[in-house]
Amino acid sequence: MRLNPAQLSQHLKQGVKPLYILSGDEYLAHRESLDAIRAAARAQGVSERESLTVERSFNWQQLASYGQALSLFATLRLLEINIPSGKPGIEGSKALQALAEEGMPDTIVLVILPELDWREQKSAWFTALESAGVLIEMKEVAPAQLPNWISQRLAQQQQHTDSDTLAFIAHQVEGNLLAAHQEIQKLGLLYPAGELKAEDVHAAILNVSRFDPSQLSDAVLLGDLPRTVRILQGLQDEGIQPIVVMNPLLWALKPLVKVKQAEARGEPLNTAMTNAKIFGDKQTLAKRAIARLSLKQLEAAHAKLAEIDKTVKGLLHGDAWLEISRLCFGLARIKAITR
Repeated sequence: MRLNPAQLSQHLKQGVKPLYILSGDEYLAHRESLDAIRAAARAQGVSERESLTVERSFNWQQLASYGQALSLFATLRLLEINIPSGKPGIEGSKALQALAEEGMPDTIVLVILPELDWREQKSAWFTALESAGVLIEMKEVAPAQLPNWISQRLAQQQQHTDSDTLAFIAHQVEGNLLAAHQEIQKLGLLYPAGELKAEDVHAAILNVSRFDPSQLSDAVLLGDLPRTVRILQGLQDEGIQPIVVMNPLLWALKPLVKVKQAEARGEPLNTAMTNAKIFGDKQTLAKRAIARLSLKQLEAAHAKLAEIDKTVKGLLHGDAWLEISRLCFGLARIKAITR
């Protein structure tokens, strides 16, 4: 069973399941989901909690030993298995598969993972866990969904506002859900329940938006010029180095060049994307970009990134940030290809 964090509260009202998997890097969703499961476990009688962190020297025999040991203080326990790398290794894979198949007596197990790539999501250990337990995916809220997310949060504190004001809040906090949560809580402290006036919200909400370079490449491929401008400015203001911005762009463009080249040879689009290792949600993004950008444009952008890389390394003279900005603006403003 797959749930998003917003569905977890209702799910837990029906009782805590024996196995949960938290996967993702969004901090607020991670913290709230973890707190909700712990609270529901306590309500169900859990008074003993153990946490294991899987590092390089971790002995997976600890997991079997924990399962065999009897609790001295509680009839029901909570075991949290934190795997920061998302890669349990050969022994860990076997142990997690056994856990999924056999369970652990009198124990609620919570496996905590970062966001996994497509390879790990298809691994035997992950598919076994997902089949046996409840998977909660902790992803960043997409910009288009952010106003609705904010509206739901306001409703929890008996407040509401108009769509324009919701859009303003979303613009101010985009890319920083923890800060968004804090700003919404501040509105609850400053103003009474009911409708929030636009001028009050504008006076109270700070600009706490924060971006990462992968969001820039997504905006460029979608052809969203205003968002591209906003993210670039935000990254520069945060002092992000050009090389950190350039690499996700390179990783995004290189597979698209391969897809366009394959299309030119007559290969079906879906086959070309699979061969270029474009999977899941990335396929939707790739199709949007492929509909806008020609092979010549993609190859030119790829070559330009190679030049910018030399600038970053001091092999060519120039302003790397300026060149990155010009490239991103140029790609984002290209209209769909006419066929």
